[in-house]
Amino acid sequence: MDTVKVLVVDDESDFTELCVKRLRKRQIAATGVTSGYQALDFLAAEKADVVVLDVRMPGMDGLETLKAIKKAYPAEVIMITGHDAEEYAEEGMNYGAAAYLIKPFDIEVLTRSIRKSACRKRIKEEGQPAGSDTCECDSDLTTF
Repeated sequence: MDTVKVLVVDDESDFTELCVKRLRKRQIAATGVTSGYQALDFLAAEKADVVVLDVRMPGMDGLETLKAIKKAYPAEVIMITGHDAEEYAEEGMNYGAAAYLIKPFDIEVLTRSIRKSACRKRIKEEGQPAGSDTCECDSDLTTF
């Protein structure tokens, strides 16, 4: 499978930098930004397979950003939050989020969610891959 390109969006810059660094160590091409507006600017110029998106951010919050991403770009979106807010999870899933993670989460859980979301995106775009390169996406990606 090609390198997965991920955009991490969180207004906590220390978290964003750490997350990007840890994903890169796992051979995921990650970039970070700190606002919904920056995310949309990035996606207008660059391709991302998966967006890891914080729910609660000043200005354009995660749900507004999710709606804008799903309207204009083919990226899969994984919502993250430091708050256990089921209503945000449900609303995010209704707007097309692939998964919802609550901080702090295990980086391996995020990595698996990213790889499964990228697989789902590839299947949507190209159809089911054939042969040994076939990837199987879990249907239950929602909450970890």
